[in-house]
Amino acid sequence: MGEFKVHRVRFFDYMPSAIRAMAFNRQSERLAVARADGAVEIFNFSDNYFQEKVIPGQDSRAVEALCWVDQRLFSGGLNGEITEYDLENLKPRYTVAAYGGPIWTISSNNQGTMLALGCEDGTVKMFEVLAEKVQFQRNFDRQKGRIISLSWHPSGTLIAAGMMDMIRVFDAETGHATHRLLVERGVGASKSREVVVWSVAFLSDHTIISGDSAGKVQIWDGVTGTLLRTHLVTKWDVLALSVSQDQSSLVAGTSEGTVIQFQLISSTVGQQDKEWVRTRTFKNHSHDVRALAHTETAVVSGGMDTQLVVRPLLDKVEKNTQESSLRKIVFPHRSLVCCAKKAGLLLFQFPEHLELWRLGESEGHGKPGDSLTVKTKPEKLIQLKRKGEDHICCSALSPCGGWMAYSTVSSVRLYRLQYNNNNIGITKVSRLPKDLCSVHQLCFSSDSSKLFASSSHSSVIVVALNQQECTYLHTLKPKSSSRQPVHLLFASEDGKWLATANTDCEIHIYNLDKLKLHCTVPVYSSYPTAIAIHPLTSNLVVVHADQQIFEYSLEKKEYTEWSRKLQKLGLHSLWLERDTPVTHITFNSRNPAHIILHDMFMFCIIDQSLPLPEAKTLLYNQMTLRSVPEPERIRHSHAFKICKNFQVWSSH
Repeated sequence: MGEFKVHRVRFFDYMPSAIRAMAFNRQSERLAVARADGAVEIFNFSDNYFQEKVIPGQDSRAVEALCWVDQRLFSGGLNGEITEYDLENLKPRYTVAAYGGPIWTISSNNQGTMLALGCEDGTVKMFEVLAEKVQFQRNFDRQKGRIISLSWHPSGTLIAAGMMDMIRVFDAETGHATHRLLVERGVGASKSREVVVWSVAFLSDHTIISGDSAGKVQIWDGVTGTLLRTHLVTKWDVLALSVSQDQSSLVAGTSEGTVIQFQLISSTVGQQDKEWVRTRTFKNHSHDVRALAHTETAVVSGGMDTQLVVRPLLDKVEKNTQESSLRKIVFPHRSLVCCAKKAGLLLFQFPEHLELWRLGESEGHGKPGDSLTVKTKPEKLIQLKRKGEDHICCSALSPCGGWMAYSTVSSVRLYRLQYNNNNIGITKVSRLPKDLCSVHQLCFSSDSSKLFASSSHSSVIVVALNQQECTYLHTLKPKSSSRQPVHLLFASEDGKWLATANTDCEIHIYNLDKLKLHCTVPVYSSYPTAIAIHPLTSNLVVVHADQQIFEYSLEKKEYTEWSRKLQKLGLHSLWLERDTPVTHITFNSRNPAHIILHDMFMFCIIDQSLPLPEAKTLLYNQMTLRSVPEPERIRHSHAFKICKNFQVWSSH
């Protein structure tokens, strides 16, 4: 019999939503991504591209465009509203109606004082950015067709607007049009179809670059309004453009799934004048590339196929380094699966609903590596549709399987589950404590007697559960002044400790017997992506976005000897080069030396009784060790036992 019996769950049919828009903040190195379901995600490019925040979607909120103003994030949507997001409480701060029909595009000036919106009714609307809100200032001259795309001149004095069959240049001060640039239609049958100018870019030297539905990238002289050059790059649409900060490189995304790079270079040796030359074509998407961001070292693209692709520009990065490798971010960097070990149940979280499944059972035993025959198939017990317009942001299932909870940005719902032979009863707990109104994370105690809910300013609400009701007990608060949300919660098996991690990289430990703060783990510069407390040693294990691993003794309030040894030796380079974060940690109840963890494609058992792998050691050695005699196997074994290349959502 093998060391573990592994249940491979293949019935979590999670499908990410398509990417509709993105905006890159060069100051903070944060990328905001809007999805078709209205959700907005924030990725931290300076911390291994970690998805640090998710603002859940809403049925009525279709985000069409995103825009940063300093550290504030705005969106415009087809519902005709501007939304500013509360990045501390992970929800919309407020919405303002623009009164111009659907908003197709939103753009801010370099000074961060004005927002320009392109609307369905043919107006460019100007809003002033104030400290606490945005305020309508005026409309530009109304046009006959909808305004599809906008770009400010870096000086803030002019705006280029892409429309049907043309580009208009407006004076930002007066709102009057100064130029009309007519865009040629396609050839043949497509000559009768209007051309949509999907994207425009206005450069410092007054060059205007446009991408349109006839497959053209066109270069214009913004001073004279004349066409300088046409590049026919696809038979279909050019949907998005993005320009590098130094304006020497441009990328165009197409509906064929390609991204095409242009560079401002001399076309012949010794020539002084530079021109835009097509230099590279990248094919990393299967469908439309709807959104692009050109960072200093990479091209970031997203679209209908749902994946976020970070394509390094090899002339901007050092070769054969972590920075030079292609990244595809496909799934969320957080757990959407909850396991009730004692009851053999799994809870799956989707934006619109929750699914509760009972695990199947296998027949008998087998040799290591054998696939066991399934005796009882997995069974879906409940599909619970959320109430209201707001999408689910977090959920939890109690270890005994008797309680289930979820939260949206506006409310928390708690249910009592009762099992009677093959029947299951579900009862909503009607009266919840008023403090339990909107939370970021939920977690039950190991004995299912308490519910922990992370709230504003990194606080945690503790609620006692009793048969059909729940009562407020206490609010745990850190000593720090952090306003950031808690994104990780973990309650120890003995019921004594609660660990929290927030997006300020702070980890707080609370003593649940005394209901007060026990200690704060020394702050490490990278985001914690998974935390867990060992059931026997009460040691906290933390994995960070940069793949570093720490073990901290809660009793002694210091790093353990094993942790110090690991940091002194350093983690293996292949471990550090992995590009998906560890999202779950658990332990082997039969072997206290085992730490079990996984990311999306790798399952690892760290055996603390074995030597740590050195730099020259073969890290992925499990298949090799199986084929060698036992004495040699023992000699070459090291602490990191890794199985790669399958998708892992949860491990217990």
